[in-house]
Amino acid sequence: MSENSKPTDLVLDADDAPDLSTPYWAERLAAVKVRRGRPKASSAKISTTLRLDPDVLDAFKSEGAGWQSRINAALRKAVGL
Repeated sequence: MSENSKPTDLVLDADDAPDLSTPYWAERLAAVKVRRGRPKASSAKISTTLRLDPDVLDAFKSEGAGWQSRINAALRKAVGL
């Protein structure tokens, strides 16, 4: 068992939890903006299919994570952006 998944001796009692239906908590919970998922990018990218030679793709992937961003940067440079 890994260090993070070892059981703990912590026991929570239902009486320890605050009553979230009280006006204090209802107001605080209503005021919180719900944020789900990743933040929206200022300019969304478009998903597409691109056929590349295997050796080109291998070269970008061999440099590690972020290979798609590196391909995007190389294409932007090639078109002068």
